[in-house]
Amino acid sequence: MKKILFLLITGLTASVSHSQEVSNAVRYAQDNLTGTARFRAMSGAFGAVGGDLSSMSVNPAGSAIFSNNQTGISFSNQNIKNNSNYFGTQTSDKENSFILNQAGAIFVFHDHNPSNNWKKIAIGATYENTNNFDNSIVSVGTNPTNSIDKYFLAYANGIPLSTITGIPYKNLFYDEQQAYFGYKGFVINPVTDTDNNTQYTSNVPAGGNYYHENEVYTSGYNSKLSFNIATSYKDRIYLGANLNVHITDYRRSSTFYEDNSNPLEPTPTISNLRFNNDLYTYGNGFSFQLGAIAKVTESFRLGLAYESNTWYEMYDEVSQSLHTTTQAANGPENYADVSPNIVNVYDSYTLQTPGKTTFSAAYVFGKSGLISVDYAIKDYANTKYKPTDDTGFRGVNNDISNQLTTNGELRVGAEYKIKQLSLRGGYRFEGSPYKNGTTIGDTNSYSGGLGYNFGGTKLDLAYSYLERKSNQGFFATGFTDGANITSKLNNVTLTLLFEL
Repeated sequence: MKKILFLLITGLTASVSHSQEVSNAVRYAQDNLTGTARFRAMSGAFGAVGGDLSSMSVNPAGSAIFSNNQTGISFSNQNIKNNSNYFGTQTSDKENSFILNQAGAIFVFHDHNPSNNWKKIAIGATYENTNNFDNSIVSVGTNPTNSIDKYFLAYANGIPLSTITGIPYKNLFYDEQQAYFGYKGFVINPVTDTDNNTQYTSNVPAGGNYYHENEVYTSGYNSKLSFNIATSYKDRIYLGANLNVHITDYRRSSTFYEDNSNPLEPTPTISNLRFNNDLYTYGNGFSFQLGAIAKVTESFRLGLAYESNTWYEMYDEVSQSLHTTTQAANGPENYADVSPNIVNVYDSYTLQTPGKTTFSAAYVFGKSGLISVDYAIKDYANTKYKPTDDTGFRGVNNDISNQLTTNGELRVGAEYKIKQLSLRGGYRFEGSPYKNGTTIGDTNSYSGGLGYNFGGTKLDLAYSYLERKSNQGFFATGFTDGANITSKLNNVTLTLLFEL
């Protein structure tokens, strides 16, 4: 992939796209359950129900179920706890955040002409925070066999020593920069000191039992602004469409520490090191949705919805630093500080996330309640970095095809009304997007809530619990060991609705 002109800003440089990873693509391809309190309390099972500001995110025909204009706003408090197990050592960390979760409005225009079968048109707009990235994961433990030296060796082998030593850091490709860190930090040594050397050896003492600390802190959001239009035919068939604008802003700061107490050698070897990585990804995207709901009977409804691929234009900024300590037998400690103080600003690229098809059914018990079921299918293997003929993306696109799979998502919700009071509950299951089922595991979520109708105003409250296991390597190349993570997410959402 070609380089672009250097930015004339101190500390910034423009370079080639850095090594993309499968996990980065999955981050934007996966859906999280967000929306109004009623929607969340029923685990999002609204594909055949409609009549909720967030139901449009599942099936855009749902806005045509509304009888009156409505506007609302939702706030959420999210608490996530991550329990880590790294080679038998248990650690935990948690993060709490408060967000504007959803806001929107629907306007319904009725046609009272009895000869017209198209009874109404609904037009609406909603904003949703579709993914809150605020999180922290800390993993600590002693690895019996593998060191981070494998990361630097994987990148360095094949790169001439003259490239590492003769070209300024800001002009290097991403893989060359990783080799630069390993060489300048004395983690790796060239097999020969000739300029055409392309093979390297580790400077970390053998023997295993490497103590590791890996800290990952993330922040940011994915958000979606949807513009909706829907109509109804004889109040039996409902059709709708959405145009969606997606915005993402993601920051990831990680620090990896390693030390060992292996016997010192006559020549200096690595005693400890700290490798820092900061990633900032931002951009926007576009998608569309089509949907239909049919009243088979007055009580029984069926829904079908399609959500297109989302096409993102993304930008990455990366900065790194490495700090190492080396020591020889009977010698002093020596320190290396490899801090280029440069932020690599990369070419924009396109990320295409997969589309989704949702099948829905609901049974409405008059005015006393309902039961609803949604089942969605998404093929994560269709995720792609573009342009697909770019050599920089071929490898990761092949990895996506080989590692990801089609999964299903089941959502079940129920509601029971006692005069102005509504009681709600739901369950959600989503299969792993990975073929191995462990890199990111299955998702299980339970939810409940209640609402009260004051007439022209409604107040809804929901609680949801989600649990997911994962095992992603600390690094995607060379050194791929990682911790077993159990993530537990608690969310409380409050929604205030007004009928206009």
